[in-house]
Amino acid sequence: MTVLTGPGLLFVVSGPSGAGKDTLVEGLKARHERLLYSVSATTRTPREGERDGVDYFFLDRDEFERRMAAGGFLETRDYNGNLYGTPRSFIDEALRAGYDVVSKPEVNGALAVKRAFPDAVLIFIVPDKFSHLRSRLEARRTETNEQIAARLEIAHDEFTFVRRFDYLVINEEAQPLRAVDDLEAIVRAERYRIHRYPDTRLKELEDS
Repeated sequence: MTVLTGPGLLFVVSGPSGAGKDTLVEGLKARHERLLYSVSATTRTPREGERDGVDYFFLDRDEFERRMAAGGFLETRDYNGNLYGTPRSFIDEALRAGYDVVSKPEVNGALAVKRAFPDAVLIFIVPDKFSHLRSRLEARRTETNEQIAARLEIAHDEFTFVRRFDYLVINEEAQPLRAVDDLEAIVRAERYRIHRYPDTRLKELEDS
């Protein structure tokens, strides 16, 4: 995606755990190299294959809390004894430079980001069947049955906020690429909304 005159757009992709957010955003990355991706910070231990600075910024609790006290996060949350947060400085700098940014906080975090950035575009990801959440979480083999049950309960609570989002993307089990297509269509459509164009650019078009 080309960098246009004026501030960039912030796309917030969220939804319940197991909805497929990471997979969809990875698919979007493959199509739009110039989109920037915000990396969240966490105090939890890295899972196998995860890379610091790519999947998460892995911080110890003291460092996380120091940054939190300094206002370094747009939103923070505590899940299962671990802290998570969306670093603010990267998003601020990228948007001012005219780049579009994709962020992936959890649902309450997405609403907090919207309060900080009212122009942010909120996209809710959900599977075509809620029962798929359980099977996807079980396939990860990273949590106990009790932890999975807790996540599913949270997922139903999170879905009550869906109408506070701008878009709903249904991630179909049988056609995962369709959801990537939908996500890409949202990014393109939002970028071409007329109110996104600064007056100087419209004047250039008129005078050319």
